Amino acid sequence: MKPHRRIVKQPVVLLVEDEPLVRLTQVDILREAEFWVVEAQDADEAFELLKSRPEIDAVLTDVNMPGSINGFEFARLVRQGWPEVGVLVISGKTGPGPGDLPPNAAFLHKPVRPDDLIAALQNVMSARARRSLAPEA
Repeated sequence: MKPHRRIVKQPVVLLVEDEPLVRLTQVDILREAEFWVVEAQDADEAFELLKSRPEIDAVLTDVNMPGSINGFEFARLVRQGWPEVGVLVISGKTGPGPGDLPPNAAFLHKPVRPDDLIAALQNVMSARARRSLAPEA
């Protein structure tokens, strides 16, 4: 049985990707970079994980996925409900239009080089840390 909580202090990434082979590849890349990976195949499953796993540091989501919402809408809802979580959106089919990305989210076009993926995740997590350290107005 897999432990519910991470055992070591690794950044936790929620990966939302419906294509099994793409998800497997991304999991390998993230684990190689020493991220703890939690997987979901659609936004509904991802929301349940966000509700039950407060240790999630960042979300990596594809734009096109099954279900009632796409990755852009999912990213906006994550930002509203979990403002402390970093958000990275990726797609090989479509780029963001005006208002598609929430504030402080990032976007990458597929195919994504592993180093670029890791750097973008680290950037959204760094932005999250800077926001949490900013003094209240």
